[in-house]
Amino acid sequence: MNRKKATWVSVGLIALLLLSVYTAWFGWGSKHDGAAKAIKLGLDLSGGVSITYQTVGTDDPTAEEMSDTIYKLQQRVQHYSTEASVYQEGSNRINIEIPGVTDANAILEELGKPGSLEFQLTDGTVVLSGANVTSAQAASQKDSTMGNTEYVVSLAFDNEGAAAFAEATTANVGNQIYIVYDGDIISAPRVNEPITDGKCIISGSFTMDSASELASYIRIGSLSLELEEIRSNIVGAQLGQKALSTSLVAGMIGILIVMLFMIWVYKVPGVIAAISLLFYTALDLVLISAFELTLTLAGIAGVILSIGMAVDANVIIYARIREEIADGKSVKSAIDIGFKKALSAIIDGNVTTLIAAIVLNFKGTGTVKGFAQTLMLGIILSMFTACVISRLMINAAYEMGMKDEKYFGKAKEIKTIDFVGKRKMFFIIAIVAILVGPASMFINKAAGNGFLNLSMEFRGGTSSDITFAKDYSIDEIDSELKPIIQDIIGDAEIQAQKVAGTSEIIFKTRVLTVEEREKIEDAFADLVEVNAASAAEAEAQTEAETEVTEAAKTTGTAISFETISSTISNEMRSDAVTAVIIAVILMLLYIWVRFSDFRFASSAVLALCHDVLIVFACYALIRISIGNTFIACMLTIVGYSINATIVIFDRIRENLKLRKKNEELSEVVNRSITQTLTRSIYTSFTTFATIAMLFILGVPSIREFALPLMTGIIAGGFSSVCVTGPLWYIMRAGAEKKAKK
Repeated sequence: MNRKKATWVSVGLIALLLLSVYTAWFGWGSKHDGAAKAIKLGLDLSGGVSITYQTVGTDDPTAEEMSDTIYKLQQRVQHYSTEASVYQEGSNRINIEIPGVTDANAILEELGKPGSLEFQLTDGTVVLSGANVTSAQAASQKDSTMGNTEYVVSLAFDNEGAAAFAEATTANVGNQIYIVYDGDIISAPRVNEPITDGKCIISGSFTMDSASELASYIRIGSLSLELEEIRSNIVGAQLGQKALSTSLVAGMIGILIVMLFMIWVYKVPGVIAAISLLFYTALDLVLISAFELTLTLAGIAGVILSIGMAVDANVIIYARIREEIADGKSVKSAIDIGFKKALSAIIDGNVTTLIAAIVLNFKGTGTVKGFAQTLMLGIILSMFTACVISRLMINAAYEMGMKDEKYFGKAKEIKTIDFVGKRKMFFIIAIVAILVGPASMFINKAAGNGFLNLSMEFRGGTSSDITFAKDYSIDEIDSELKPIIQDIIGDAEIQAQKVAGTSEIIFKTRVLTVEEREKIEDAFADLVEVNAASAAEAEAQTEAETEVTEAAKTTGTAISFETISSTISNEMRSDAVTAVIIAVILMLLYIWVRFSDFRFASSAVLALCHDVLIVFACYALIRISIGNTFIACMLTIVGYSINATIVIFDRIRENLKLRKKNEELSEVVNRSITQTLTRSIYTSFTTFATIAMLFILGVPSIREFALPLMTGIIAGGFSSVCVTGPLWYIMRAGAEKKAKK
C-alpha cells in the first residue's frame, strides 16, 4: 500500500464510519429515527401486547394438556419475537406476552383463533388431527411447468401423523382431503400421489398472504386444547424508562473507558482500536435494527460479550505486534507478522463461541434464542472489524508516516511465572470457591428459605391486577407503589406492567397468601377505582371464600388476583439444557480437531465447568433471584471463558513447535501463560469495566444481572490463567512419562 492508496483508504474508512454512526443515531432516507431508536425492545424494556386465552369445552384441563399447549404456543409466537413469553394463568387460562408490538388486533388476526383442526376424507372419515402437525409454514417454489414462482404451504407431521397420512394418500390418489377448522372447511387439496415421508406441499392460487393465513390456521389448530381469546391489552415496560436510560448511559461510559484504556496502553494502535470499536458498535446497532432482533437484558448480555471479544481481538493483535518489534523486526514486518500470528487465536476463539451461539439459536427458545442471535451477529462483526478494518487502518497509518516504533511500543520482557509449580494452590482455591455454592444451598435450605431463590419465571407466582384512580408513570410505580407491596411480602422481586390507555397496572410477584392479598387490598383501598356496587359485591365474595384456589380471586372491579405458572416451562428448560450440552460437545470436538490433542479440549471444558459453578455459587450465596437473566448470564460466561482459554492454548501450541530438546514441558506452559498474561488482564479489565458501569448506574434488576456477570469474568480470568494450563500439563506430562518408560 503506497501513500496515495493509504490516503484513499483512510478517507473511505472515515466516510464509512461516519455513515454507520449517522445511520445508527439519526437514520437514513425516509426513516428519521436512527437504528438505535428503531431497535425492537423486549417486554422488560418497552412493553408490548398481552393476550389471554381460555380453554373451550373444559374448565379443568390436565396439567399435561396445558403444558403441551403452552409449549406449542411458545413455538408459534417466536415468529413475532424470540423474547415472547407464554405462561399459565389460573387453572384454564394461558397468557401470551409479545414485546415490541402495539397492535393487539393485528396480532390476534395473524395468530388466528385457536380451535380444533382435522384432516378428513370426502366421506367425513378423520385421517388425523391438528395435534399431529409439527410444522406449517408459507413457502415459495418454482412452478414445474411454467417456471414462475408460486406460493405454497409446507406441512410436516409427527410419526403417528406421517403413518396415517401415508395410508390415506395412498388409498385416495385423485381425491380431496379436507382440512376442517372449527367445523369449517378452510382448504381441500387434491392428492396427486402417495405421500409417505411425513411432509407435504399444498399448492394452488395462493398469494403470500393467503398462504401465510392458511399456515397460521393449521399451526394454531394443532394445539392440544381449543382456546378462545377473552382479553388483550397493550402493556408497558416492566423495568421503566429509567432502567433503559441508565443502561444506555452505563454502556456508553463503559465503552468510553475501554477506548481511553486502549489508547493509553497501545498508543497509535490504541487509537485505531478505539475507532474500530466505535465502528463496530454503530454497525452492530444498525444490523440489530435491520434484522429486527428483539433486545432484552439477555440480548444486552450478548452485545456485551461480543464487545469484549472485539476488544480482545485487538489486544491479541497489538500485543503480537509489540512482541515482534521487541524481537528486532521492523515495524512493517511486525505489523504483517503480528496480524498473521494473531489470526489463529482470533479464529479459534470466535469460532468456538460461534458454534455455541448457532446451536443455542436453533435448539433454544425465548431468552436463549434472543441471546444467541445478538451474540452471533456480534461475533461476525467483531472478527470483521478487528481483522479487516483495523488492519486497513494500521497499514494506512504506517504509510502516512507513522513508521517509528515509538508509535506502537515495544513489549517488555516479563520474568516467567511458575504457574505450573503453584498448581496445587490454584486447584485448592478453585475447589473451595466451587464448594461455596452447595454449602450455601444447604444453609439456605436449613434456614427454611429453599436451596435457591427461584424467580417467578421458574416457580410461578401471583398476578395482581389493580385499576387505580390515578394514571401512574412507570417511574412513579417504581418509587411509590412497588415499595408498598415489597413491605407487605418481604420480597423485592416485583414486576409491574401498565395497561396502555388505562390506569390499570399488573403486578407480578411470588405466590401470595390469603393474608398478603388482603393486606394489598387494604394498602391500595384509597387509591383504586371501586364503585359502591362492586365494593359490596367484593365484600360478599370475600366473606364467602375461606381459601384461595388456583383460579382467580376477584374483589370487585378494581383489584383481582390470579395464580400464574412459571414463564419458563419444563420444555423450555429442557431445550436450554439440551442446547448447552450439544454446544459444549461441539466446542470440545472443534478444539480437539484444531489442536490435535484431546487434552486441550478436556482441560477447556473442565475450566468452563469451574466458571459456571463459581457463578452458580454467587447466586446461591447472595440469594440473587434466578430467572431469565440467570440463563443469559450462564451462557455469557460459557462464551467468555472458552474464548480466553483458547488464546492461551494457541500460544502453548505455538511454543511446543519451538520447544528445545531438553526443555521441560512445565517451562513451555509457564512461558506461554506469562506471554499472554497482559492480554488476559487487559481483556478481563475492559469487559469488567463495561459491566461494572451497569452495576454502578443500573436499577436493582440490572444490578442483579451485572453482579454475577462480574463474578464470572473474574472466575473466567482465573481459570484461564491459573487452571487450564496446569490441567493440560498434568495430562500431557503423564502421557510423556508413560511414553519414556
